[in-house]
Amino acid sequence: MAACLGGQVHIIEPAGFRLDNKSLQRAGMDYLERARLQTHDNWEQFEVWRKTQNSRLIALTTKSQNSYTSFDFMEDDCLMFGRESAGLPDPVQKTADHQLTIPMIESGRSLNLAVSVAMVFGEALRQI
Repeated sequence: MAACLGGQVHIIEPAGFRLDNKSLQRAGMDYLERARLQTHDNWEQFEVWRKTQNSRLIALTTKSQNSYTSFDFMEDDCLMFGRESAGLPDPVQKTADHQLTIPMIESGRSLNLAVSVAMVFGEALRQI
């Protein structure tokens, strides 16, 4: 999706996967080589990079009441999504400039990560 829509993916180590993993490369098909990937050795390194870029950190979380559809996205925003099972760690959420959510019915627990990214990234692109 990032390769096709012009997004950049930032991976903050330690990640739960390796970029040289054959299954990751197979899943990325021929798009993986076109994707703009940037790795950061740790959270602190990412934060230094983000601040030099003047990027707002937008955390997506089920703990917010602010809908992503009511938010004004900017071109240099960094959208951060957590794991489907656990979400973003609390320290990361507290660091965020804004916390947004995808509104769901009460019985909904969470959405697939790829679906969540597509929804929010699509809205950000639409606005920009």
